[in-house]
Amino acid sequence: MKNILVISVLLFLLPVFIKPCTTAVVSGKATDDGRPLLLKNRDADVLQNKLVYFFDGKYNFIGLVNSTDKANSEVWCGFNAAGFGIMNSASYNLKINDTTKLSDFEGRIMKMALEQCKSLEDFERMLDKLPKPLGVEANFGVIDANGGAAYYEVDNFKFIKYDVNDPAVAPNGYLIRTNFSVAGEDNKGFGYIRYATASGLFENQTKNGKLSFEFLINDVPRCLVHSYTDTDLSKSLPASGSEPDFVFFRDYIPRYYSSAAIVVQGVKEKESPSLTTMWTILGFPLTSVIVPVWLLEDGTMPKVLQADETGNAPLCNVALKLKDKVFSSQNDASENYLNLSALMNKENSGVRQKLIPIEDQVIAKAKSILTDFRKNGIKYSEAKEFYNWIDNDVYNEIKSKFNLN
Repeated sequence: MKNILVISVLLFLLPVFIKPCTTAVVSGKATDDGRPLLLKNRDADVLQNKLVYFFDGKYNFIGLVNSTDKANSEVWCGFNAAGFGIMNSASYNLKINDTTKLSDFEGRIMKMALEQCKSLEDFERMLDKLPKPLGVEANFGVIDANGGAAYYEVDNFKFIKYDVNDPAVAPNGYLIRTNFSVAGEDNKGFGYIRYATASGLFENQTKNGKLSFEFLINDVPRCLVHSYTDTDLSKSLPASGSEPDFVFFRDYIPRYYSSAAIVVQGVKEKESPSLTTMWTILGFPLTSVIVPVWLLEDGTMPKVLQADETGNAPLCNVALKLKDKVFSSQNDASENYLNLSALMNKENSGVRQKLIPIEDQVIAKAKSILTDFRKNGIKYSEAKEFYNWIDNDVYNEIKSKFNLN
């Protein structure tokens, strides 16, 4: 505990960076296949992410980790062998009148939960038993293999549960959180515009049917709608990519600091937890591709999602290089101005548009494999063959298409 206090003091002395994630928890009652979903569009000051396979807890698990975290001490989203999944968004309106200096322990708590929790009840018991103050101010989204789905708004001393399966709490079978908590002080915190944008997306989608993992991992993290200005960048594309067309890019769901997007797709009751799937976008969501992972017993994952000898994941490196093509290189404009013509244009030559056919192949092949797994059981040889295809064919096709060799 002494070491934790020392670390927290050091963290307190560092400049504060707002971490504006956009997240959602969806009950299986609201999905097109009856499986619960977690979404995290992650915004962070560390733009390099990697996936790590952990063997050292009660349950093996896969987690999203900052590449700079060499000890893999914090996890920012993940799932374990029991079918338990967790993610978070930082909250900035819960710790009113709380002068506790201990903070930023959300990643450590999520790692701890993945190591030892099988169910929502396990997570609640863990929160109850941990020494206080917890060093957190967050909205934790959790699903389990029993169909459980909930948000927990957690501060240093207590938590409030929002059960997504309860129609009185979530009448449409889903809840959304950005960077404020429902139980917190009104009109404090951040992310109200992103919350409104995401709410509009979900509402429109449910009018036409139930929610799918494709909607959560593709439509939400890559949404170019701005609910406050009533702008949809995708509806006014530049004629070509030959001339820069910079647009002001603040308070969209994807942001300059969006570093990954994850959807954990759970299982139906009586399905094996091994079928839990984590649909993963490493790097800036608009310049990367979706790759699913499963928890194989020997720890095999796509190599392009794991740290290589440089400490970074190859696919994240590529995504960040492509991101440089769609943001201004001018220092005082880089975070706020998107070159829309480089991203998407009417000639269909933008970075995002060139990636779509590659990603469509990945999704189609993964869905076919999952259909077989759900019918006949997971086949590790087939999963590894898919991973090899990602590491070789898909990764090399992306590099070749953009001359990154």
